[in-house]
Amino acid sequence: MAGIVFLVFGLFLVMAVPLAVAMMLGAWTPVIFGAPGISGVGQIIRNAFSGADTTPMIAVPLFILGGVIMSEGGISRKLFNVFAYIFGKKTGGLPIAVLLTTMFYGSISGSAVAVTAAVGAMAIPFLTEMGYEKKFSAAMIAVAGGLGIILPPSIPMVMYSLATGVSTGELFLAGIFPGILVTGFLIAYAVYYCWRKGEDKAKISAAVDEMRKTKFWVVLKDSFWALLSPIIILGGIYSGIFTPTEAACISVFYALVISIFIYRTVPLKGVLKLLCNAVKTYSSLCFMIAFAIAFGRTLTLLKAPDMISTFVLGVSQSKTVIIFVIVIIFYLIGMVMDIGPVIVIMAPILLPIVKALGVDPVHFGIFMVVNLAISMATPPFGLNTFVTSNISELPPTTVFKMATPFIIVFTIALFVIAYVPAISLFIVGRA
Repeated sequence: MAGIVFLVFGLFLVMAVPLAVAMMLGAWTPVIFGAPGISGVGQIIRNAFSGADTTPMIAVPLFILGGVIMSEGGISRKLFNVFAYIFGKKTGGLPIAVLLTTMFYGSISGSAVAVTAAVGAMAIPFLTEMGYEKKFSAAMIAVAGGLGIILPPSIPMVMYSLATGVSTGELFLAGIFPGILVTGFLIAYAVYYCWRKGEDKAKISAAVDEMRKTKFWVVLKDSFWALLSPIIILGGIYSGIFTPTEAACISVFYALVISIFIYRTVPLKGVLKLLCNAVKTYSSLCFMIAFAIAFGRTLTLLKAPDMISTFVLGVSQSKTVIIFVIVIIFYLIGMVMDIGPVIVIMAPILLPIVKALGVDPVHFGIFMVVNLAISMATPPFGLNTFVTSNISELPPTTVFKMATPFIIVFTIALFVIAYVPAISLFIVGRA
């Protein structure tokens, strides 16, 4: 019966039925066939809303709202100015500055799409003006946008915590070094590309010289409040001053204060519009999460976790091989499903398997999120790629093709993270 549920779900996805509806119809299938343990549609609906009615769920819309406010406040440009000031004249210096901006902005917004849109809108026109190929800039930012869900505050990590009970605070902390590692790999390829293809050094030098007419401490002061945001959030969680959900609330107030009163980039009358935009973003996600929880509980009642465990362990008893198989599974699923439902459905199913092999739940959550972050730029439904395609006015296929080398180095970083648990666990004291 679990196989039939997956089949029905897959068929509706192929028919382009909305994801939330496809999950509900899949969960309804056992009711139609009279499967034991599923009392009716009422039980499915109760599972959906009881699963979504939890305190950690509140953090998701708040982090989204904080990211929307930061994006409207032009924070990405202020961060970019600092890194361009430092690295601008080096080989690949401006792409380095863009990637570091993406990393730091990711630690503010918690959303891959928000990072891609905010940094892409600022950086793609500027890099093109500096002589870089537009398709290179669009592809780089599309792939790097995945950093938005690896670094804290990561919305998918909140969902993983919601689905498994693993500490959100530990997940946030564990994502720091993997995010830095992925950024390092992307920077290495960007520098190599710029070295091989060449750069318009005269134009870049002139732009950086113009920027450096302002003293560095002035530029740093301008971006100080943006750089302070992740320190406040992580420091507060790690020190025990507030919980991750409370941190989400604080991030919203902090974003409002610096955007309205310090940077003055968001007018008071514009706050209501930002609230509406955040609600529009979250409302569909909320339904998907709720229905994904109901779908996952239906699969649990049908003993799907046992079936999947038997299948995976039947492939091999080797921890190395099973991690590889799981990475490939997420790679493929991430290409056709939204990250939130994938985590809520699959994490509770696969976590017992990897725990039995000695994999730490925090480490599993991290490499799962890193794995799915790659799918944000891979065809056929890489959302980040479509965002940069719209910004750059290039066909998505052109951006996908140019993104391939970045995806490869991202994938290499993924395997390093998956097979070296200390990268994730060192900071939480379980390396």
